[in-house]
Amino acid sequence: MKMTNEKRSNPGGRFTAILLSFALLGSIAAFSGPVQTKAYAEYVADNGDTEAIEALTPVLENEANPQQIVPLAEDHDSKFSPQTLQFLKTNTGLDGEQWNNIMKLVNKPEQDDLNWTKFYGYCENIGDDRGYTIGIFGATTGGPNDQGPDGPELFKEYDRAKGASNPSVEGALKRLGINGKMKNGILVISDSDSKFVKKINSLQNDSAWREAMWRTFYNVYIKYSVDQAKKRGFTSALTIGSFVDTALNQGATGGSNSLQGLLSRSGSSKDEKTFMTKFYAERTKVVDTNQYNTPPNGKNRVKQWSSLLSMGETDLKNADAAIKKVTNWQLK
Repeated sequence: MKMTNEKRSNPGGRFTAILLSFALLGSIAAFSGPVQTKAYAEYVADNGDTEAIEALTPVLENEANPQQIVPLAEDHDSKFSPQTLQFLKTNTGLDGEQWNNIMKLVNKPEQDDLNWTKFYGYCENIGDDRGYTIGIFGATTGGPNDQGPDGPELFKEYDRAKGASNPSVEGALKRLGINGKMKNGILVISDSDSKFVKKINSLQNDSAWREAMWRTFYNVYIKYSVDQAKKRGFTSALTIGSFVDTALNQGATGGSNSLQGLLSRSGSSKDEKTFMTKFYAERTKVVDTNQYNTPPNGKNRVKQWSSLLSMGETDLKNADAAIKKVTNWQLK
């Protein structure tokens, strides 16, 4: 489901302050030996300044004792709750590092941001006649262009995660104090735009909401993608991620340009690289049509995955530099 960009706060002030801190530490290091950078790296990471932490790699050199300050390695598993992490490992065969990298690749063309965990509480009506777009995979409440939305299932899963014995959309709405009802398969919200958006924004750090988000994501898009990969004998993180990205952007099943439709036109090769090369070529033909993406964002979206295939980064492990390289394009 298509999302759009949010306004971002400018991290310039914080970044400048951190640079000054490192400059001061550099001076101190000449007299006091190795500098501990963990607190500074954690500060940057905790505040979401991923660009800043990538830039902060100063080298303090001393002829007798060369020293280098580097940012801490990213803790991929910390992006998920232990429960979600185990669920994903069990049901997809992929670990936290692989799913973190998949989500970075998904979120670049959706929100122009690799820090995907900021968007659990995302909610906006982007005017695409699909109702409200919500969360890390763009669940929608439905409209003229989306008669079978996934948003209702998200709310039902939230009610389940909160302990309901008979989970329902209505139960979740009541829990959240949201006024709305299901009508012909579409979730119609009767609250004002600002009130509904604020309610969803407030769920950013709600553990039940995050669990419901991943369960719905799995049920609607991930499971089908994993099944289709395994059906062809493919188990790599890159292939599974490619299928998931296609499913949530263009639909899992049904239409000719859905994941199902594209797979039917991608041949029957048992060689994963051969098959995926054909798949990327077929997706590139349609990815900028039918409101899937604004050109040329769609082609760049597919190129992220195809470039990683060419680079041999199929397991998405130890791929930080590669991920940074393929996502270094401008969202239009």
